[in-house]
Amino acid sequence: MGRVSTVEEALAWRDELRSAGKTVAFTNGIFDLLHVGHVELLRKAREQADNLVVGLNTDASTRRLKGPLRPLFPEQDRARVLAALAAVDVVVLFDEDTPEALVRRLAPDVLVKGADYDRADIAGGDFVESRGGRVVRVPLVEGRSTSALVEEIARRHLAAQKAEKA
Repeated sequence: MGRVSTVEEALAWRDELRSAGKTVAFTNGIFDLLHVGHVELLRKAREQADNLVVGLNTDASTRRLKGPLRPLFPEQDRARVLAALAAVDVVVLFDEDTPEALVRRLAPDVLVKGADYDRADIAGGDFVESRGGRVVRVPLVEGRSTSALVEEIARRHLAAQKAEKA
């Protein structure tokens, strides 16, 4: 099972891995309502290296990106859920809107994002490649996104309320 770490703890862990000849992949996201698309991204990210670090947007970062009603779950809850997944070794929170600074600090061997991102838009991608690393875009699971799930839950809730009143 993984762990939630500070950047400094993750750097020390990464250095130990590198000394042992191990590779590190990195991916990031908000991971608000964990769904099969997230699980597949994390599984495929882990397949790219010996270990996986997940950068997790803080609550403040999530609100800036998704609006005042998000996240649905606080950052520590989201971090603990991610850390409990078999594919995840370390979770590191970041407060910026992109993981660029975290990618530069951690210097992973592989940077993984969903195929919904154009290669040119993957924060930290140029840095990773400049160090001899790889950027990997993994296919998305059709029709899965937290935003779509939130909308579907709201739609069903409103329909149930209307049905109760009828």
